Amino acid sequence: RYKIIKSNMFVVDLGAAPGGWSEYVVKLVGQKGKIFALDILPIRPISGVEFVQGDFTKDEVIKNLCNHLHGQKIDVVLSDMAPNLSGVKVVDQMQAVELAKIALDFSRMVLKCGGVFLVKTFHGVGFEDFLKILRQNFNEVKVIKPDASRARSSEVFLLARGFNLKRVVETYCERLI
Repeated sequence: RYKIIKSNMFVVDLGAAPGGWSEYVVKLVGQKGKIFALDILPIRPISGVEFVQGDFTKDEVIKNLCNHLHGQKIDVVLSDMAPNLSGVKVVDQMQAVELAKIALDFSRMVLKCGGVFLVKTFHGVGFEDFLKILRQNFNEVKVIKPDASRARSSEVFLLARGFNLKRVVETYCERLI
């Protein structure tokens, strides 16, 4: 619906298990595009998807991804990650925003100028501050309530387009290589 993924793009799927997003996106990018699925948990092999198992905040996992990229930058970073829910609404919301921040930090390391970041989070404590950070790093930010989400759920996706690389001195891959 938002047409963020096109043919020939390089896409990272953070927190990819069980693999549903990667399976869908691989059809959109075609044979010249690439999908890199990262997760601590294993996923079943998906044709056309490069899977990197491990914690994407760790240097060795990022270095592994950079080796797969061969100097290419990422067009889109997707993150459908959610914390293990405790049932305490304010705690769950804070943890979801923290996960989104970690995904943003990763995105700033690998996205190309003009790239797109789509992340799931929850409204609540820290949400507005995170939105402000996104707006400092991207030209356009939209808050999207998924159709499948219950009306009372605070779950939203943030769609950030037009990554402003000028704000980042060097990407992480450049630092490692």
